[in-house]
Amino acid sequence: MEFLNVSRLKKAFGQHVAVDDLSFSVYKGGIFGFLGPNGAGKTTTMSMICGLLAPDSGSVELDGKTLEPTQPETRRMLGVVPQDLALYPDLTGLENLRFFGQLFGLDGSRLNERLDVVLQQIGLVESAGNAVSTYSGGMKRRLNFGAAILHQPSLLILDEPTVGVDPQSRSHLLDCVRSLSNAGTTVLFASHYMEEVQSICQRVAIIDHGKLLTLGTVRELLGHVDSAVSVVVDGVIDAASLPISNVELASADQECSTFSLPVNDNFDALLTEFLSHIHQLGRRVRSIESREANLEQLFLQLTGHSLRD
Repeated sequence: MEFLNVSRLKKAFGQHVAVDDLSFSVYKGGIFGFLGPNGAGKTTTMSMICGLLAPDSGSVELDGKTLEPTQPETRRMLGVVPQDLALYPDLTGLENLRFFGQLFGLDGSRLNERLDVVLQQIGLVESAGNAVSTYSGGMKRRLNFGAAILHQPSLLILDEPTVGVDPQSRSHLLDCVRSLSNAGTTVLFASHYMEEVQSICQRVAIIDHGKLLTLGTVRELLGHVDSAVSVVVDGVIDAASLPISNVELASADQECSTFSLPVNDNFDALLTEFLSHIHQLGRRVRSIESREANLEQLFLQLTGHSLRD
């Protein structure tokens, strides 16, 4: 069942089109990945979904109804973790959470109950009484996350929630996202970290320059990645000097050259021919490795540049 439906969203800033006719849907209780490099339009899209920006055209529906971000009922359905920290450094972690909980109408025993639960979830029980200014970057990210889930939103919007955090905090946050999804929360997860999106999301939209490039389950998307084998050879070799088509020089330095060979029906013959030429050049093969398909490779295949360019 579709819980969030985004239809033909468009947003321009002057002559720059940040989001260009973007459409996608998110199923209830699912984790939907929004993958793209910095500047792809992820934050602008999320800002329109949560009502911080008005689209130039297009619409957003939440649970079958047109999104009305000014309505209190709508705001209570949304939880937003922005890329930039939204915390008060002079307040303690507990005071920050209490403040945000009260903004969403929580009070009394209900607020105290949620504070206890969330502090456990984000792993900050012992440091709840300390000023946020003393927190590490990872602790601040976890607190930022906790502030967004206090009121138990139906849709949780995460904009690069793990940027700049330590591996332990990253793992903790991703576990929290999985738990919330298992409990029925719908999650929109924007990131430029391919590994995170691939490991946690059921469906993924890949965007670049505000346009949707492709959308599907992780398995479906990985099925579109061209399989290849990497062969590392001693020394610097110019690919143009090899009389073989379909062999790509992936990288080279003073010590070795790495070639990429496509895996297809002619792979065995191609590999034999390639190794024969390398032998004729008097070079040693260091390694031959099968390359596991990932979303980074798909993005490179679709755009010609890396997610981190």
